Amino acid sequence: MIGATLRLPREGFTLDVDLALPARGVSALYGPSGCGKTTVLRALAGLERAAGRIALGDEVWQDDARGLFVPTHQRALGYVIQESALFPHLDVRGNLDYGRRRIAPDARRIALDQVVDLLGIGGLMARRPDTLSGGERQRVAIARALATSPRLLLMDEPLAALDAARKAEVLPFLDRLHEELAIPIVYVSHAIEEVVRLAHHLVLMEAGRVVAAGPVADVMARLDLPTARGEGAGVVLDAVVAEHDKPWQLARLTVGGGDFSVWARDHGLPLGRAVRVRLLARDVSITRAPQTGTSIGNQLRGTVEAIADDEHPSLALVRVRVGASPVVARLTRRSAHALELAPGMPVWAQVKTVALME
Repeated sequence: MIGATLRLPREGFTLDVDLALPARGVSALYGPSGCGKTTVLRALAGLERAAGRIALGDEVWQDDARGLFVPTHQRALGYVIQESALFPHLDVRGNLDYGRRRIAPDARRIALDQVVDLLGIGGLMARRPDTLSGGERQRVAIARALATSPRLLLMDEPLAALDAARKAEVLPFLDRLHEELAIPIVYVSHAIEEVVRLAHHLVLMEAGRVVAAGPVADVMARLDLPTARGEGAGVVLDAVVAEHDKPWQLARLTVGGGDFSVWARDHGLPLGRAVRVRLLARDVSITRAPQTGTSIGNQLRGTVEAIADDEHPSLALVRVRVGASPVVARLTRRSAHALELAPGMPVWAQVKTVALME
């Protein structure tokens, strides 16, 4: 567990958070620009002196009650920012060696060869930073941070300076980090697409405070939060590839350990592969009974759990519980009234599009 109780006055607000983040996986700090996300990250690193306490498991980095403050260079962490900040006079190998020399040989828990393979930079070792693409530079920057064998990896909008193509290049490597390395990652972003793809635990921040925190699927399904509104509203669910329909190039994905299945485009992933899917509220409709003669192939039986206002007064958001998993639909309020929707009512959720996040 990563525990942090932090308080720090800033211009316009006071940072005041009490965080309990998982010791594995990716914890994302998400919110609008200026809400305090980066300040939290810098305080975890010891770069900002907030009042409070910070502990990584049994290792305490700050405890004001005891007069304890471990300086940044003595904290076993890696820090990746928007710009790669590589040394221009060193090639890739030299940049990695610089990071690796920071720690004693007996403290090296991560093999450099593993990091190079994990981030796919084996062919770049002899090249200088100015000959690399933006995505390549950022992968090398991540590798340099990992070369120090950190116990915690902090990432401050590492993809913000990249265009869409370079982001798509780097994202698969970030996916592999938490799969293959037992290092917790705290990831700052204001891009919801990155968060729902990478994060396991989501902390939603606003004006220096935590608005909500918990597993990403639970937070994204809450209708009382800002994430429930707008074009990106929807749910994120973990699934497993259960079947291939090769003639139609489709794959059946089992959600929630068997709660239900949905069909999506087949991306060629093997059976049994764990995946993450996103169901946008705009792609979900509600009926009182199963439909025939429809092009929508994903029809899920569930129960209305909650109804809330959307951004525009003509719209409503409806959360349907399908087994243990939530699905959110965006309807006009007129449609919700015509269907006489109310919590506890059995309905069918029709999912038009299932986005496989890879």
